[in-house]
Amino acid sequence: MNRNQEIIGKINGFLVEEFEVEPSAIKPEANLKEVLELDSLDYIDLVVVIENNFSFKVKPEDFTNIATFQDFYDYIISRVSTKATA
Repeated sequence: MNRNQEIIGKINGFLVEEFEVEPSAIKPEANLKEVLELDSLDYIDLVVVIENNFSFKVKPEDFTNIATFQDFYDYIISRVSTKATA
């Protein structure tokens, strides 16, 4: 299992736990907001969970380009990779 798959596994794990979503609903092409039924408060929860799990700060504008789970994975993977090389 490569690093990206580990990260995606970790993300899916906390999404299932925190947002009580069915694991089968989490697909790379699925709409993140619709599947997780996110409202503005849920985004705050999501940010806190990301920061606690991956130890980087999330800016609200980071979410403007995130539509699908794949976008979400790519965002976190790129931030984790940047942090690792910084």
